[in-house]
Amino acid sequence: MDIQAAAPWHLYIVQTASGALYTGITNNVTRRFKQHQAGTGAKALRGKGPLALLFHCEAGDRSNASKLEYRIKQLTRQDKIRLVRHQPDSVEAWLTAQSRLKGAE
Repeated sequence: MDIQAAAPWHLYIVQTASGALYTGITNNVTRRFKQHQAGTGAKALRGKGPLALLFHCEAGDRSNASKLEYRIKQLTRQDKIRLVRHQPDSVEAWLTAQSRLKGAE
């Protein structure tokens, strides 16, 4: 059995030197963040350092991680900052609560 395939996927948010936020998924946050720092990760982050890993959480399998990544990428910058500040145990529960709050406005 391939250990890498069994590893849970994670969602993460990185901040660039200019303050831009980048959301991604990986099955190894440490390795992926090092790749971003070295300029061998996502093209969107190349030359944008120094980078800061602001948030990461477990996101289940690849499919669930991709769906969660999509939902986070739909958030406004302000909502992403709110997510980082709260560091919720469950991002899905946090997103549900946020959508309820927005619906009540």
